[in-house]
Amino acid sequence: MNIIHIIKHSLAHAIVITGFIFVMMLVIEYLNIQTKGIWQKAGSRQGWKSYVLAAVLGAVPGCLGAYVAVTLFSHRMISFGALVTAMIATSGDEAFFMLAMFPKTAFLIFLILFIVGIIAGYLTDKLYSAKSVLKDIEKHEFPIHEQEKCNCIPKDSLLKYLKKPSFPRIIMLILVLILLLSIILGVVAGEEETWIKGTLILTMSFSLFVLITVPDHFLKEHLWDHVFKKHIPKIFMWTAPTLVLIGTLKEYIDFKSYISDNMFVLLIVAVLIGIIPESGPHYVFIALFANGTIPLSILLANSITQDGHGMLPLLAESKKSFFIIKFINIIVGFIIGGAGLILNV
Repeated sequence: MNIIHIIKHSLAHAIVITGFIFVMMLVIEYLNIQTKGIWQKAGSRQGWKSYVLAAVLGAVPGCLGAYVAVTLFSHRMISFGALVTAMIATSGDEAFFMLAMFPKTAFLIFLILFIVGIIAGYLTDKLYSAKSVLKDIEKHEFPIHEQEKCNCIPKDSLLKYLKKPSFPRIIMLILVLILLLSIILGVVAGEEETWIKGTLILTMSFSLFVLITVPDHFLKEHLWDHVFKKHIPKIFMWTAPTLVLIGTLKEYIDFKSYISDNMFVLLIVAVLIGIIPESGPHYVFIALFANGTIPLSILLANSITQDGHGMLPLLAESKKSFFIIKFINIIVGFIIGGAGLILNV
């Protein structure tokens, strides 16, 4: 396989992955706005329920759930340990990558993070007093996605949207229709199990409904400007070069053999990169796992320590809290990742 073929194959794969992520982000953005306020109202739960709530928030793909967890913590509605739970359970935007590339394993990873997060959060509250951390944080609401409720099916304007669709609506509809037809015809995900293809078709169909019915303001502000223009280019720019790099290394270097001989070094790298409060660098480990180059334990260790942009609001308010949570996550990441390597997982 020459380099031109590797680039063409990687770019095609990157376009498909980015398209799937776009659809999932579109649906999540829509549901987030439609359910505005639910998370804050649920935040008064205490005891084990607060850890479960925090884990659920963390498990929501993207960073919104993590932002909400930080807000709840700032209002003293969840404990410091529950915030640790949310940050271990979250994978940020990387959750979308995993769902697009290996959905079955992704759900297993989310379940493991969910359980590990609850245990780690509970132990944190038992072993660590967060009084000094709480003094460090003002009791106010951090800025999260403050979005208006969307009038989903505006009967007075729906016909206008269909007759004279805006340019953003046309572009996004075409993209989703191409993806939907590709799945139905078996061009994409043809080898996946029936339930996976069915889930993808339902998700695509629902996203079509969203794109057809939402008002122009919502479509432009949230789906076009926020998802399509802000997130999708960054996702593609991380995905394509990574796939090209890994494809090239696998073709011309005994990359897998080198990594297999240095798994514990890679574990340290995976955990330390998890400190970066940014979605993107962690995609390398997702791509390596998807290619069968690294084991699940390495990806788990990175997923435990990284939280996408979820910790940025906390970093702005209390650097001490940020580094304490990161330190806890690093310890948990090393424990789970190291145990997984020893057990050959």
